[in-house]
Amino acid sequence: MPETYRPVTAQTRIDELVASLPVAAEVMRAFGLGCSGCGVSKYETLEQGARAHGLRVEPIVAALEDARASGAVPPIAEADRQPARRAPGAFAKRAAIAHTIPVMSGKGGVGKSLVTALLAIGLRRKHYRVGILDADITGPSIPKLFGLHEPMTISADPVKTTPQGQPQPLITPAISRSAIEIVSANLLTDREDTAMIWRGPIVASVIRQFYEQVLWDDLDFLLVDLPPGTSDAPLTVLQSLSIDGVVLVTMPQALATMIVRKAANLVHQLKKPILGIVENMSYFVAPDTGARYEIFGPSYAQRVAEIAHAPLLARLPIDPDKARLADEGRIEELDDAVCDELAERLLDRIAAHPKPKETISLV
Repeated sequence: MPETYRPVTAQTRIDELVASLPVAAEVMRAFGLGCSGCGVSKYETLEQGARAHGLRVEPIVAALEDARASGAVPPIAEADRQPARRAPGAFAKRAAIAHTIPVMSGKGGVGKSLVTALLAIGLRRKHYRVGILDADITGPSIPKLFGLHEPMTISADPVKTTPQGQPQPLITPAISRSAIEIVSANLLTDREDTAMIWRGPIVASVIRQFYEQVLWDDLDFLLVDLPPGTSDAPLTVLQSLSIDGVVLVTMPQALATMIVRKAANLVHQLKKPILGIVENMSYFVAPDTGARYEIFGPSYAQRVAEIAHAPLLARLPIDPDKARLADEGRIEELDDAVCDELAERLLDRIAAHPKPKETISLV
């Protein structure tokens, strides 16, 4: 046996294993694990990756050792592929969610969904259990960013019924490659261009359903990607959910700054905390010279932060790589320290401004 041989264990890091044993990526895909090719693999061991997806690590380790010996993917038992998810009606309280954080802008087109995705990826890299509720019902972007296309499954709740006496529908969230749980209106149908022609009160009701009638696993963080504006959908989230605080997204444009200030005023009127400001598309760094250009004009981020009485979490540059990965549904492959920086600063803010020590129980 060569001296370089290292047995596969639960503590083997995923990216190192795939680099030394390419067939490992195929073995992990056979278990339904797409994380071997995403950015989170640099941070996770096999045990951490298996736990995030609700799988037992022992069959994965055994299959990887078999693949090393044979050079091929061994047969995988169906029971070993099935995640241990919460069973409908197993108990009355569906899940415990430690922190709920809406991401808000007031104005459309500032990159709020991208910021939500970057925060989720950064938190997953720190081994937190993360979910995204895509509350932008009429313009959902989250499934596209994560490359999700299959409709979510809906089952009948064996315990709870509607006021009309019918079984309450329960939604099973989609799972991204790095085990981020995602619920979105675009995953209610197999056609991503289907228009959701719903009025405000219906939109607000759907958002509550996405929160209450979903088989979320216990989560450390639920990020809520809000639609632009200060009307029904944001009000539903800010008034109905037990949130830790809001992240506001803006861009370096006077018009965007004015509208984001409106959003900040709404949050203050509702007596909710603002955890921080993110300025997206803040500048562009020329790849050949390293010169920085403020394409949309000078930054207003600090001014917005002062008005919001919150710190500036980050100024994000215009980055063609982010845009390409987002368009291709491969945002989890992003290798950028900004994900970690955003997550660290958000965690610092939550630690500095804790909400009452209780979890959110979805009933």
